[in-house]
Amino acid sequence: MNKIPVYLMPGLAASATIFERIDLPKDTFEVFLLEWFIPEKLETLQSYAKRMAENVKHKDAVLVGVSFGGILVQEMAQFLTLKKLIIVSSVKSNKELPRRMKLVKTTKAYKLLPTSLLANIELLVKYAFGNVIKQRLKLYERYLHMRNKDYLDWAIEQVICWERVEVDLNVIHIHGDEDEVFPSKNIKNFINVKGGTHLMILNRYKWFNQNLPKLILDTD
Repeated sequence: MNKIPVYLMPGLAASATIFERIDLPKDTFEVFLLEWFIPEKLETLQSYAKRMAENVKHKDAVLVGVSFGGILVQEMAQFLTLKKLIIVSSVKSNKELPRRMKLVKTTKAYKLLPTSLLANIELLVKYAFGNVIKQRLKLYERYLHMRNKDYLDWAIEQVICWERVEVDLNVIHIHGDEDEVFPSKNIKNFINVKGGTHLMILNRYKWFNQNLPKLILDTD
């Protein structure tokens, strides 16, 4: 039996190490990890998606994207023939973005975000106050590998200004009801992971290991 190719796309600025605990049955699936690269100057999301799609070498692959990676894989889908398209902790159209992001888009306040700080997370950890903040920053230090300011500025703008209005009905959407970045109250038609936060690909990996194979193999 030919193995099913599964391509995993991490979230904004994250490396594919966020999938280190995702363990799909090796006799059925072959996993490929996608990584962010630096966009060209003024590159559109569609152009970037087309370039990223060139890294998907199989026809009828499964594409799984987390957060901004979920937005990207939906754009990549137009350049590929896929078996399944799955997004995690993400949105299916700009209508599902939270109100604060829509407001930021209107005011263009996203252009004022100090993205250069993310380039030096080690310094932020050093001067962080409180254990919770330190733990969160340690997590970022481990998993956020794309610290390039041009990438960060570009990526944040692509999320805030995403133009998709029509939902792709082929998308399988997995979302936590305690997602603090994309609150579930704004989202329709998703598989609810009870208690799942925006980081659930890391801390609810057992749910994914149990359920992803079934979702991929489901022929309904």
